[in-house]
Amino acid sequence: MPSVYMRVRATHDHLLVSICDKDLLGRTLIEGNLKFKVSEEFYRGELVDMKKCFVQLKDATIANMIGQTTVKAAIDAGIVHESAVIYIDGHPHAQWVRM
Repeated sequence: MPSVYMRVRATHDHLLVSICDKDLLGRTLIEGNLKFKVSEEFYRGELVDMKKCFVQLKDATIANMIGQTTVKAAIDAGIVHESAVIYIDGHPHAQWVRM
């Protein structure tokens, strides 16, 4: 069952994969002075399951993920290290760049 939005953007140098939990799209998360917009422009793409995300993440040079479903699946798959996760308004967020 699709539970996350994934948007893939390719440039001449990078493949950016943005993934967010379905229920977070369009929300603004607030943690102290930080306001994090889970914007449709950045995250809304295809509504998919995490298996499809893993296929894209294998080739990604930049990844940005927010939400319990998304980040937990990435940790369980060994794509994100648990110590690299931050929490914004109680929601896990992780990002990485492959050089």
